Formats: sequence, structure tokens, C-alpha cells
Amino acid sequence: MSGPRANSFFLGNSSGVNFSIILSPIDEETGKLQLANCSGSERAGDWNLNVTPGMNTSKVTINLTRNLQLCLPNATDCCTTPLCVVETLQVLACRDSVLLAHLLIQAEIYANSSFTGNVSENATIIPDQVFQPLGSCPCDLTAGACDVRCCCDPECTPDLKQLFNESCFTGVFGGDVNPPFDQLCSSQSMEYTPDWFPFLCVQSSLNNTPFLGYFYHGSTSTPKVPSFKIPLQTSPGKLFTGYRQGDPIMTEENEYFTIPQQSMAGQCVGNAPVAYLQNFDVKCLTNLASYKEGLPHDVRINSGTGDFIQQNVVYRTITDMGVFITESESLHTAEVLCQNVTFAEHYTLFWKDKNIERINVTVFLGSLCDGEILTQRFTVKFVTLKSTNEAELFGNPGYQVGKPVRAANMNASDTFGSLNIWQPAGRGLCTSASYTPVLFGLDSLSGCILEVGIHEDCSLLRGNVTEKLSSLIQATHVGKRDNSSYSDLNDWVEIIRLDPFNSDTNVSTGSLKGICPDIPANLNIRIIFADVGAVQGIPQQEILAVQISYSTVIWQFQCGLICENSISFLPITASVQFIKVPAQPPIPLTRFQINYTEFDCNRNDVCWPQLFYPLTRFYTGEPYSQCLAKGLSLAFLVLLAAIMSNPWFSKLW
Repeated sequence: MSGPRANSFFLGNSSGVNFSIILSPIDEETGKLQLANCSGSERAGDWNLNVTPGMNTSKVTINLTRNLQLCLPNATDCCTTPLCVVETLQVLACRDSVLLAHLLIQAEIYANSSFTGNVSENATIIPDQVFQPLGSCPCDLTAGACDVRCCCDPECTPDLKQLFNESCFTGVFGGDVNPPFDQLCSSQSMEYTPDWFPFLCVQSSLNNTPFLGYFYHGSTSTPKVPSFKIPLQTSPGKLFTGYRQGDPIMTEENEYFTIPQQSMAGQCVGNAPVAYLQNFDVKCLTNLASYKEGLPHDVRINSGTGDFIQQNVVYRTITDMGVFITESESLHTAEVLCQNVTFAEHYTLFWKDKNIERINVTVFLGSLCDGEILTQRFTVKFVTLKSTNEAELFGNPGYQVGKPVRAANMNASDTFGSLNIWQPAGRGLCTSASYTPVLFGLDSLSGCILEVGIHEDCSLLRGNVTEKLSSLIQATHVGKRDNSSYSDLNDWVEIIRLDPFNSDTNVSTGSLKGICPDIPANLNIRIIFADVGAVQGIPQQEILAVQISYSTVIWQFQCGLICENSISFLPITASVQFIKVPAQPPIPLTRFQINYTEFDCNRNDVCWPQLFYPLTRFYTGEPYSQCLAKGLSLAFLVLLAAIMSNPWFSKLW
């Protein structure tokens, strides 16, 4: 039995069986139940009987129909005592006045503790939290009813408290809102109490408790919402001193000049500011439903001196849609909605010193239809006016993290080269993978999948894989710096190539069908760089050497029960690792530093050579003047103690 309802089952054929319920009071003289007969009905007092017949089992349900709420003042149809119902029931199953089965039920039901009456509209006066705790019984959550396990609830009668007297809430929630603190003299315990506790304990009443110190009035400040508008010193004073590398480019309205760029999570952000002297080339996926126009091209840009320059925009029409439309759903021509949108935007910003001199923009337009996915491309390139062929001769000669590594092919008439890794798309096959340049300072790993048949010749497979990997390195040299000149060979380092197979290596041809050893499936690019100086406090990083090597694997054809006329896959990868080395070899340790490690400040917490470190200017914990004054005072006291401890000083007195 659960609550005011009890379920039972009658096993057997219930055809022709009459079910009834009767109240069976106990005879006060004999203490026995009255004899049951088959003259009952489906209702007795406040109880109802429901029968759900089945094939060989019938479900018998007994429900209590009365209200189980405790009586409020001037209320009827309620429970006058917490123990609301104490009755004995009998459920009978009869056929032709013959008793087949009976069920005895002893019901003891308490009143509900939940409150369903009207809540008073009188405002509750909350005491001042600074001087007394907020509420003497926090677990008293229900008005006019007893909360279970809340022994401090005044609505709980002693009879109800006996039900949960052993499991009352403890602590502040259970009513102990002002517990004695550890420093109170009356709370001294025999365990872990120091001997000096009676001399330092606090003799005070519980009304003066440190727990009340948790409530205090703190000062509040209104939050300031950051704005994308930055106050600039512009005309007529023209006090704006120009851009520095990394500064956001501003517009005439003192807002950021924004172009869609990729965020740290790889998604495209439409209102990303353009930083001065930082090139980028991003691709963003969109469709007709989510397409949004960017910043208008008639916005004038702050040149850096307070003047404003207009963008020189050239519009062109895309003829080859397949380069930008990567996926298209099959829709009927009559139902397709198309719109003329921007496919690509190429920005070329000409700069000199700290100012922008000119901006050229090339916008490619095309038709985007509903159901097609567009790959938009946005590029920004800064070109110095000192260069005639738009070479990237930046003011920062060293490499910057995230910028492409410059490569050159000195064996060709066109010395421009490339150092790339894969950028797979679609199924990840090598035939459809595109290239992305190697970025300085960023270790990366990419790859693609090559389709191989079971009858593949191992020698041809090695040559095909080597050709795929070699297509990533279309260069013989790598630029030492970001502004390396193609005409000066000293600005470049030659790529060290470790070929996968040389004359001393015996390559197995593979006698088993579907198994090819020594497949150069991994290309390893190691780039060694170092800090060679600094310009205006910015470290200048330079590439010292580049090495390319291969790692071989054993390829085995993977198939199910039948391997004939099927295709297997061979993953090939390319990894890039940047290794930083010191520009100069470290100074070797002396014999004294090797033998006496206790004087090594890098390997010990206590360092005697740094005893006077607080007196040096390297210590920034306090102002230098205070450290010097404290040091001189300490030196004076030490000198005074040394003088007074001398024997001749005692003779003077």
C-alpha cells in the first residue's frame, strides 16, 4: 500500500465473481474482527473499489476519497489530528454467495504536510541581518504545515516529531543558526585543546558572535559595457600619430574596419577587425539563407595621420562557379531562388612607415542559389610603397607566429616556391585535397587518403606516394627572414632532403599480393629557428635550417570475406615541427658549479648568492627606496650588535 491507494491481484478466472469491500470494526470485548459475508458493495465509507479484469488475473484497486489536509481554523472536511485515518478493511471475492478469497487491510494514514490553503498577503518583516540571524528555523519552508525532518518547525506536533526525531536536519539549516564558535571559553573540549586556551579564549554571549560578520554592506559598481567605438585624436588637430604593427585599423566614424576572419574555434566572425601589417587569407562557408553583406565599400579609412582615404573598388564577375560552390542539392529549376552575392574580396593596402597610403579592393560577384553552399574567400595583403613587385618587405624583418614560411625554387627561372601541407575536403581523398601553406611557429599534422587496389604493384605504389608527398615541397630553399630577398642567396637556407630510398638501401619488392613494405607514407618537415635579436622590444626570429625526411610503413590490403575487385585505402600524412634553439651555445658549467650544487640558485630553494637580492633593483615586491632604507637599518643594527659585543666596549662603561 502506498498512500491512500492499495493494489492487489486476484488470480484465476473472474467470470461471475463479485468483488466487494466492507469496513470491519474490531469487537472491543473480544478483540476479534466481525465475520465477513458476501453482502458488501464496491463502496464502504470513504473507500472505493475498482476491478480491472484480465485473462487469468484481475487487478483490484482500493482508493481513499477523503481529504487528508490538516484542519486550519474554521475549516471543514479535513483531518483534525495528524493520524487522520485508522481503519480495517476487508476485500471479498464471492461467487453465488460463496466466499472464494478475502484480503485484510489495516490502514493508518497521516495527514499531508503540504499546504494548499490561501497564503496571507501580510508582508513579512525581515530582521536586520547585521545584528541577528535571518530566520531562526531555515528548514521551515511550508507555512501552516509541518516540514518533515525539521525539528524546529513550530507546526510539528510532538506526535509528528516522533516519526523523524532520529533524522532531524543539523547545522544552520536545521535551526542551529547561532552555533558557539571555537574561541568561546564555554566551547572548550578536552581533545586538541592547547594549554594556553583559557588565557586567550573569549567570554561572550552567543548574541555577539563572529558568524554575524558574514553579513556586510559592500560597495557596488555599475558595469561598463565596452563599445566598439574608440575615441581618436583626429582632425582638425591631426594628433593621431599613426599605426603600429597589430593595431586595429579605424574608419572615419571611429569604428573598427572589419572583414570576415576565422576565430580560434575555426568559425568565421563577420565583424573581426583588420590589424595593421597582418596579412590573412580565409575561407568561410555560407548559404543563401545565412548570407550577410559585409562592411560597405564606400567607408573611408583612417590613414594614420587623421586623414581619410577612399577605397578603390573594382567589381568582377565569377565565370567558374565550381571553384566556390562546394556542394549543391538536387532541386528543380523552377523552384530555385537565386541572388547576386559576393564570392571573394581581395584587399591590397599600400603602406609607408606608420600610415596607409592607398587601398585597392577587388570584389568578385556571382549568383548563389538556394540549396548551394558557397565558400567565400577574403584576403588582406599589406604592400610597402618601397617595393616595386609587391614583395612583403615589412618593418619587422623576423618571422611572426602564424605567418606563412617563405620558400623559393632557386633552380627555376621563376624563383617563387611553396612549402605546403594538405587541406582535405569531402571524403579526404588526395585527388580532391587542396594545399595550405606552412605557418611559422605552428606545429601541424595533415594528411589525405590514397585509393589502392589489391593488385597494386609495390614499386609503382612507392613512386605514387613519393610523388604525392613531393608535391607539397615545391622549393629548394627557405627564407631565413620574412623579408628575404629573392636576389640575395644569403637570405635563404637550403632544404636538407633525406630521400626515402638511396643506393645503400635494399627495398623489398613485396612477393605477397596485397602487402607492400617500405611505403614512405609519412613526410616529416623539421624547421629549426632561433631568436637573433629584437626591434623595439619585439623578438626577431630567424630560420636556421630545414630538414625533410620520410617514414616508411608496411601497407596491407584490408578487405572482408571477398577481396576481388575492391579498393583499400592508404593514409599518407605530412607533419611540421618547429624546433627552437638558442642563438648562441650555452656557457658550460664550471667545476665549482658541478660539484657544489647547493650554491646553484636554479636547483635550490635557498640560494646564498642571492642573499642580498631584496636590495637590488631586480626585486619588485616593494619600492626600491623602501628596500634600501630597510637594508641600511638592518646593516646598522648588525653593526651596532657587533660593536656592543666587543670586550673593549664593555670596559668603557
